[in-house]
Amino acid sequence: MVDSAATVVAAVDAASLGGNAMKSWTKGDRVVQPTYGSGTLVEVNEHHTVIDFDEHGRRVFATRLVTLQATNEPAPARAARKRAAKAKPKEKETKGKEAKA
Repeated sequence: MVDSAATVVAAVDAASLGGNAMKSWTKGDRVVQPTYGSGTLVEVNEHHTVIDFDEHGRRVFATRLVTLQATNEPAPARAARKRAAKAKPKEKETKGKEAKA
């Protein structure tokens, strides 16, 4: 039973590496993930991998479980985000003075 358990653990470890067994990913790398498609790595550490996908937004994966493949496909051009305009301050209304006038 111990031998089969060790075999299962080894198989799970090998499968969890997916397509990135020898590749160490870095921020800015372009990758493809089977479910979400192409994206850009935003953050990679031993626990989490954050990818900003071209069509699905930002997603967080467990680093040891995510399956990634490198791609040469460039990131799509995105429109610059506009800053929100500041709201004009409201004029303070004086209670009573305007009502009596």
